[in-house]
Amino acid sequence: MAYTDIDDPSSVFQCTLYTGNASNSHAITHGGNSDLDNDLVWIKSKATTGAHRFFDTVRGANKILTVNDQSASQGNYSSTLAAFGDNGFTVNNDSDDFKVNANGVVYVSWNWKETAGSFDIVAYTGSGSAKTVAHNLGVVPTMMWVKCTSNGSTNWTVYTAARGNTHWMYLNSGNAASANADAWNNTTPTASVFTVGTDGDVNGDGRTYQAYLFGNKQGVSKAGSFIGNANADGTFVPLSFTPAYVMSKNSSASESWHIWDNKRSPFNERGLSIYQGTSGEENVGADIDILSNGFKVRSSATSVNGNGHIFTYLAFAENPFVTSTGIPATAR
Repeated sequence: MAYTDIDDPSSVFQCTLYTGNASNSHAITHGGNSDLDNDLVWIKSKATTGAHRFFDTVRGANKILTVNDQSASQGNYSSTLAAFGDNGFTVNNDSDDFKVNANGVVYVSWNWKETAGSFDIVAYTGSGSAKTVAHNLGVVPTMMWVKCTSNGSTNWTVYTAARGNTHWMYLNSGNAASANADAWNNTTPTASVFTVGTDGDVNGDGRTYQAYLFGNKQGVSKAGSFIGNANADGTFVPLSFTPAYVMSKNSSASESWHIWDNKRSPFNERGLSIYQGTSGEENVGADIDILSNGFKVRSSATSVNGNGHIFTYLAFAENPFVTSTGIPATAR
């Protein structure tokens, strides 16, 4: 049986929907069983075109990164996310039109708290030559997202343990996993450091970077891979928890990242995915089933389930499959 030391994963991750009002001091409160003191807030308009916006406590409120392009908007935009709260965040009137609080627009926010074994944020400065970067994840990262915050012509670079230290992908585009010896210096991360090579997307001399690290924590989070079969009766992916969030990418082909969650699409089949790498509205289609101990693919589309293709994924829990006391979680 799968045991965990966190019985309520809403203390680590929550998905929250809210409606913008174009006013200052619009407080957004999470609705999980536990308060979530979020360190990363990712905001996207749900059913309208709008960029993916990243805010984190390491850089501070008002500082934006845009996940679907190469920009590095580090200025203080006081009209956007004004503050991080003990169980949510506050957005202002969005007069700069960064699309986080437009009047009447419904937004989805994906929210993480730095947690040992599950999620960590690291800021570092590049050197132009191979180097190690210390982190506090406490386990070997199974996925990393790295973005230069001082250069607007750099990609969101993704490491996945599933594709190894010789390959990378981009979070801001649909490229297939590509060989690049200059990204991770052909070196697998450890429980205390990760290595970057000489590529400017991850280690330009004097440039500043932000790294988001994810680990496999029993009952809470998992990054891994599965093989597609191009069938509506698709692969079952075991997780040891009921997922609240699933992000998946066909790493064998040039296809979009897909994101599903338990708030925009609360019932099976989960057909509301958002394409990461584009600013478009959510897509409607029968894509996955969310189950008590994982998810099952329900689409034959190449981007979701290409035959023989390798899919990388990141998932965070709504409920563990088995609690810390060995009791199966209650179905909702």
